[in-house]
Formats: sequence, C-alpha cells, structure tokens
Amino acid sequence: MDFNKYLEETKIINYSHPKVAALAKELAKDCKDDEQIAKNCFLFVRDEIHHTGDFKDNITTLSASEVLEERTGWCYAKAHLLAALLRANGIPAGIIYQRLSHGERESRVFYLHALNEIYLKNHGWYKADPRGNKEGVDAQFMPPVEKLAFELKEGESMLQENFHKPLDVVVEALQNYKTFDSMIQNLPDKEK
Repeated sequence: MDFNKYLEETKIINYSHPKVAALAKELAKDCKDDEQIAKNCFLFVRDEIHHTGDFKDNITTLSASEVLEERTGWCYAKAHLLAALLRANGIPAGIIYQRLSHGERESRVFYLHALNEIYLKNHGWYKADPRGNKEGVDAQFMPPVEKLAFELKEGESMLQENFHKPLDVVVEALQNYKTFDSMIQNLPDKEK
C-alpha cells in the first residue's frame, strides 16, 4: 500500500506550522513506538481541544493550526489536527466519516461525523475518534479494540473510504458557516 498520501501535508493538515510541529514533537517525546505516539496525540486532541458543538463556541476552525490556536473545533477540524500531529510524526493518518442522523427530528436529517483512521505497525488501520467525550460519548484509544464516539444506528453508515484530505463538502461548510448557530443548521452531508 502507498502510504505517501496519508503522510502528505496540505493547507488544512498543515503540520509544518511551527506550533503544530512543536506540539507533535512534544507529544512524541520519550515514546517507544508509533502506538504510544498516536495515543498521546489522540488524547491531546480529544481532551484538550473543545468540541465546538458541545461548548457552543461561536467560532469555526478549519486547519490544524487554527484548531490548535483557538483550542476548539467541530469533529471535522479536530480530525484535521489529529491527522496533522500524526503525520508530523511519520504516522500515516486519514479522515473517515460516519453518516449519522438527527434522530430526534421528525424527518430524518443526516450529517457527516469525522474521525480518523491511523496506520499502526502492530495493528494495521485503526479507527480513532477524537471528538471529545461527554455524557453518552466515551471514545477511547485501545488498539486493537475500536471504541468510537457513536455506534451506528439503523439507517446510519460509515463511508467506506479512508480519505487523505477532507471532503470538499466539509471544507465548504467550515469556510462558510462561522458561528455556532449557522454551522449547527448546516452540518455537511454526503450520500453514501
């Protein structure tokens, strides 16, 4: 398999930004293997970066460096930061999406939820969800077991591709909807 695209730097997964690069180096310090580095990166993004929706932060971040600077991001942006931290440490990482439903609404409205797929030498591709825990959400990093934020319910799905860069529909939403209220009303979606 060609891992190069999962190590690529982009404008959004901008791991050579000085603050992102310094944090990646710090999180890898004294680690004995890729799994320990990946866990440190995961825990930092999950626990130290607000999930914009949970905290109702009135800002929308996009690039890894913006997420780190503002210390907040929707699940999409948090996945961008985790990918950047991992790639900065030479660990292949992509972005995957679940297609979830707003179950409480009368008409089923779907939206994408972003998480990461990470290549670990001892486990292969491993799914990790850095969105941030809260009541009813308990995402963990414990390879080979994948404990994601959301279990799929009837009608929901996992997009099958591990994307090396964010989907255009996600980038457009994060660029166009800058407040909490506007983003929550316009969460991105993509048919299966």
